[in-house]
Amino acid sequence: MRLPEHPEYIANAHDDPAGEPPGWGLRAALALLAGTVVLGVSVMVAGTGQQAPPPQPGDARRTPGAAAAGGAAGAAAPLRPAVPTWVSIPAIDVEAPLMNVGLDPEGWVDAPPQEIANLAGWYQDGAAPGARGTAVIVGHVDNASGPAVFYGLGVLRPGDAVEVIREDGVAVRFTVYDVAVYDKDEVPPSVYHDTGQPELRVITCGGSFEQDSGYEDNVVVYARMTDAG
Repeated sequence: MRLPEHPEYIANAHDDPAGEPPGWGLRAALALLAGTVVLGVSVMVAGTGQQAPPPQPGDARRTPGAAAAGGAAGAAAPLRPAVPTWVSIPAIDVEAPLMNVGLDPEGWVDAPPQEIANLAGWYQDGAAPGARGTAVIVGHVDNASGPAVFYGLGVLRPGDAVEVIREDGVAVRFTVYDVAVYDKDEVPPSVYHDTGQPELRVITCGGSFEQDSGYEDNVVVYARMTDAG
């Protein structure tokens, strides 16, 4: 499906199909409707029961209608799009390659292979990091072997840095302005909205884990582009 030049993302969570084993359940059904792309997300990762639960931001739970703090004020001017290849989050010691994730034959967004712990995915049919729009990077919180790339995401706080290296050699630096936790069935439209500025969302799982349904929450990091070089 051909997307509009500057799509607006709206999230509506979808439960995993009945009988699907607990694991990454990221789903993004896309529909072109009156110039708007509808992006539905549900994220779950299999827990092992052999390590402590992933850290969670204690004061970050949001209701579906609650807006993120800070908006896009102070964002740097957008760049031309380019494919991202690496993500760095110093505060939680993340240094990870990025793979492109797109749609599978059924129209859902693919996820990075769960067995590769230190790998994140960029949703290639959305905005490129640094370009106008809201870029989306996803990663597992854990897998059958233990913690994965975004295990520590809930530790981040406003002011922390996220850097994305692109194939054009540009390092795009984002500054976190909010960290939110949503019930995976109530991820709000504001997560994916195009603010008119270059923004980034980094998403993983969190909350309680149930063997038959996975994690109950999504951890969403909101960041704006503040520099590039």
